[in-house]
Amino acid sequence: MKIVCFGDSITRGVSFVKGRLRILKENYPAFLQGFFANDSTIDVVNKGVFNDNSNLLLKRIEKDVISEHPDIVIICVGGNDCNFHWDEVAKKPEAEHVPIVPLQIYIKNIKYMVEKFKTSGIKPLLLTLPPLDPVRYYRSIANQYGKSISHWISYVGGIEHWHGLYNRSLSLLIEQLDVLSIDVRTAIKKAGDLKELISDDGIHLTPEGYYVMGKKIYEDLGL
Repeated sequence: MKIVCFGDSITRGVSFVKGRLRILKENYPAFLQGFFANDSTIDVVNKGVFNDNSNLLLKRIEKDVISEHPDIVIICVGGNDCNFHWDEVAKKPEAEHVPIVPLQIYIKNIKYMVEKFKTSGIKPLLLTLPPLDPVRYYRSIANQYGKSISHWISYVGGIEHWHGLYNRSLSLLIEQLDVLSIDVRTAIKKAGDLKELISDDGIHLTPEGYYVMGKKIYEDLGL
């Protein structure tokens, strides 16, 4: 059985370590493969790309998923979709700004992927969005782009608001499509102190966070 993990930097295994972003070997697909160590018939393939959003995933469907002929594709995307162009926000903190991929388009993209994989004979499995650590996330972007970012965030409800909105909309879509899903968001929140599970930029996971994510997927897959 082949499982393709399809997504953004969370799938790739990016973490913020000692002041910069790094790609970890201890990512959730690697942990997932490790849990199947006693079953040589299961192959987990990591097709995560740093900074991808759902628009960009659509461009990679054929090359990174369909051509691999997997039995299951695990889809994890959304953190970059609901993000903003912070340089533009910093320049005009009083203006109106929209997420990089607006919510309606994000949901449309997810729906398209699910239907595409089903018609290709591949079983899609959607993951909820891993949680943020809002305080450290706000501090990270404010340090990079200036305090006007914090003003705008507080004015509109912030990335945590948008992040939660996208996740709730994704959960509703999962119910509507009757597609397999795993709630890694709740699993990570319940696993312990988020400071140990989410890296210092407030959004990427630590090895411990990726372990929790991989274990939850392994347990819920029940293979």
